Amino acid sequence: MQTRDAAQAAVDPFAIRFAKRTVLILLGPIYFVIIAFAPLFCAKRKGFTGWYWRLVKRACSRLLWLLSIRARMSEADRRTLSTDTNSIIVINHRSHLDGFTLMDTTPDQKWFTFAAKKELFDAPLLRTGFIGAGLVEIDRKSGKRAMETLREAVQQMTSRRSVVLFPEGTRTQTASLGEFKAGAVLAARATGRSIRPIVILGSDRLLPRGQFMPKSGCVRLVVLPSFHCDMGASVDEDVARLRDAMVQVFNDGHVIPMA
Repeated sequence: MQTRDAAQAAVDPFAIRFAKRTVLILLGPIYFVIIAFAPLFCAKRKGFTGWYWRLVKRACSRLLWLLSIRARMSEADRRTLSTDTNSIIVINHRSHLDGFTLMDTTPDQKWFTFAAKKELFDAPLLRTGFIGAGLVEIDRKSGKRAMETLREAVQQMTSRRSVVLFPEGTRTQTASLGEFKAGAVLAARATGRSIRPIVILGSDRLLPRGQFMPKSGCVRLVVLPSFHCDMGASVDEDVARLRDAMVQVFNDGHVIPMA
């Protein structure tokens, strides 16, 4: 067994970390430009969505490798995700690393996309890339419109594709999980999909809010059993039940088994 503090120990010796981050500083911007501009030239080509999904996934894995960050998910959890269908993914949000680690550990058989606030789509270059990647544009100024957009987007997704939602709404700095918003439960009820909870452990210790350069270390992701809404219960009761299931895993995460 391994404590959470031990899991945050540096992955590589200092000399290797320094070399990797030097490469990232020198070549990272070029790689980013390639990924950002790819939708401008290739978005209308047949099979672009699948090709671009794999490109972004590999880019996230390379970024974590260059940062000497290891994302861990058990083989059993990877098998569970590889066959997961008709779901909405919810994950706790502790750090800017969360999305990268999820992309890195999720098997290729499972596709997902993120819901992003409308303001991020205002920049033409970002908008093209976001649309090419299949991100869901959400207008958070209108809760009703945001839910309609989310419902329509989920209904149009193939069964193996899921939208990823952060039920806490933003990165939290509390000792446990923050309060959950009802969006994921409402979307699941409206579309008939189940919810696939995933708990992320340790990302905030590597890159806490306000810090730009992450530390080296390990992040662990735990896939929970499918959560099915109880249509005989209230939305608030479903939200509380979902949060309780994730809190239990998060609070027990101070002991991390070796993978």
